[in-house]
Amino acid sequence: MPGIRQDAELHELTGPTYAELGHRDTIDWHYHDVQQLVYPSSGVLAISAAGGTWVVPPQRAVWIPAGVRHAHQAHGPTQMRTLAFPPTASVDARLRKSPAVVAVSPLLREVIVALTSDDEPPYTAQQRENMERVALDQLRRVGQLPVRLPALGDDRLRAVAAFLRADPADERTLAEFGLAVGASERTLSRLFRQQAGMSFPQWRTQFRLQHALVLLADGTPVTTTALACGWSNPSAFIETFRHAFGATPGKFYAADLGTQRSHQVSGWAFARASVIDFAPPWEENPPSTGMSCPLR
Repeated sequence: MPGIRQDAELHELTGPTYAELGHRDTIDWHYHDVQQLVYPSSGVLAISAAGGTWVVPPQRAVWIPAGVRHAHQAHGPTQMRTLAFPPTASVDARLRKSPAVVAVSPLLREVIVALTSDDEPPYTAQQRENMERVALDQLRRVGQLPVRLPALGDDRLRAVAAFLRADPADERTLAEFGLAVGASERTLSRLFRQQAGMSFPQWRTQFRLQHALVLLADGTPVTTTALACGWSNPSAFIETFRHAFGATPGKFYAADLGTQRSHQVSGWAFARASVIDFAPPWEENPPSTGMSCPLR
């Protein structure tokens, strides 16, 4: 599968972790022998795996099954908090197959922050186990968000995707893209359905919605986001966004600022990133900064 490093390293997890990532910082391809819940309490994370890329907006989380090779990239300064659960932990069957972005309830948010903070005195093993049970119970009660962008393996599809990465508002038809990449409209249409499991218009809309999530999280106005991502007017964008995520952009991000302020680590303030460079799943590997991200 394109983009997957078969030499991905095993990263052992023995408990909760916390890391502060800068804009476009990456954690290279790896996997865990436990199930993992990754929660950006600020910023946006893109998680790449075999099936594509999942964009994790602020105040949402991504569940990663044990053994799944994946990589992370931050968009904007990001606080990344993770919890680890044994492979035998009881979760919804849908969470055992591939990564999934899930909603985070207020209770789940508080449990994650408590487990990943340096509280004094530290929690006992029994207290941590009790809170992890609460986290699992909350995960059984929340829904998944449709934010996966399927990976593309064919070079011609990846060339089309590269055009859209350069300009998400590119309005060319599939036939026009075909002229640029050397394939017929019929061939490209068939390949999109085979490899992405959806039509080209559906895939392009999903790509634009992912890009919009990143821009909105960075504080870009709705109108500017709509036009930058290819919608003709804000109303059309808002309706598409609401249909996909169950809320308008304003309501979707309404509680984020207050929550981020209440959960800031003492002494740290996170400024808005000035540039968003969306990392697509068709890249062979995420751009690496060479950094070793501190986890605690």
